[in-house]
Amino acid sequence: MDQNSRNMAKMAIGALEDKKGEDIRVIDISEVSVIADYFIIAGGDNPSQIQAMCDNVEEVLGKAGYLCRQVEGYNTANWVLMDFGDVIVHIFDRENRLLFDLERIWRDGKLVPTEEFR
Repeated sequence: MDQNSRNMAKMAIGALEDKKGEDIRVIDISEVSVIADYFIIAGGDNPSQIQAMCDNVEEVLGKAGYLCRQVEGYNTANWVLMDFGDVIVHIFDRENRLLFDLERIWRDGKLVPTEEFR
C-alpha cells in the first residue's frame, strides 16, 4: 500500500466528517483483496445528507487530482458507492448499513481507527 491511497483516505474521511457523516469506519483490505487498499464506510440520516457527503468527497478528492471512476446509487441515496481506485467509499442510510453489514463481510480486513489518518 502506498502513501497515495493513505492520503486519499485521509481526505475522504475529512470530507465525510465535514458533512456530519456518522460512524465512519475504515477497513484496510490491501492484504485480502486486489480491488482496493481501503474501504471507507459512513452513514447518513437522509438522502440529502448522503448526497451532500458524496458531493463533498468528490469535490475534495477531485481538487487534489483524484478522480472518481464510478458512482453508483447517488439518485436513491440509500447506499452510494464511490470508486476512487485504491479507495472505495460507501455511504449508507441506517437501514441499508445494517442490512448489508460490510464490516462483517470484510472482517478479514483490518479495521483502522480514523484517528490514524489525522
